[in-house]
Amino acid sequence: METAEKNKLIVALDVETASEARRLTSALRGMVGMFKIGSQLFTAAGPDLVREIVRSGERVFLDLKYHDIPNTVACAAVEATRLGVSIFNLHAAGGSEMMRHTANAVAECAASEGLNRPLIVAVTVLTSANTATLAEVGYGLEPEELVQRLALLAEACGLDGVVASPREVAIIRSVVKKPDFIVVTPGVRPTGSALFDQKRVTTPREAMMTGADYVVVGRPILDAPDPAQAARQIIAEMQMTATNSVTI
Repeated sequence: METAEKNKLIVALDVETASEARRLTSALRGMVGMFKIGSQLFTAAGPDLVREIVRSGERVFLDLKYHDIPNTVACAAVEATRLGVSIFNLHAAGGSEMMRHTANAVAECAASEGLNRPLIVAVTVLTSANTATLAEVGYGLEPEELVQRLALLAEACGLDGVVASPREVAIIRSVVKKPDFIVVTPGVRPTGSALFDQKRVTTPREAMMTGADYVVVGRPILDAPDPAQAARQIIAEMQMTATNSVTI
């Protein structure tokens, strides 16, 4: 299945064990663009599983949302580069010094060690958050306003893109001028799927229509009786519209 939409689908391996992750990557091999490894699986299985999936020829989005002092995040990002991941993320809320230092460290590591430089994307506002959530932690902004501010900051710091709700893609596109700036969108649910803990969500077709470069889908595929068929249905839904987005 060689389609542009296939390459835009990232499957979230939000599972408990390496064996479950292997089963899913085997079932979906060649069908999707990338596999996301987040905090749960990375804590359970560690970097060896990342290396294993990369060595098998699949691409990995390392979703650890780094957020710490600049040197700590930069050092972690260098190790992510050495793992061979295609994309990793950090929190834009960590500020410009953290983001710039990380971008520079990754570029230097990739150049000096002859490695592929992964794309670095900044998390803006989690799709589980809403106005009340932001108010609890001291942000007096609506999610859309904060996303816009953080996307512009990520662009100014030389990052490759952001992670944002599909609902904010149009806002990002209207303010960010970098032509190859990518937007990775979690919070995507096929028509009729349960929302679980997500609040700001859209369907795969809607995400593509807004100009998202990648959509991240987890439970609707992981929990399906036939994950491969579920992935095919999502790709078909994505193909219902055409976009001019960027792939790597």
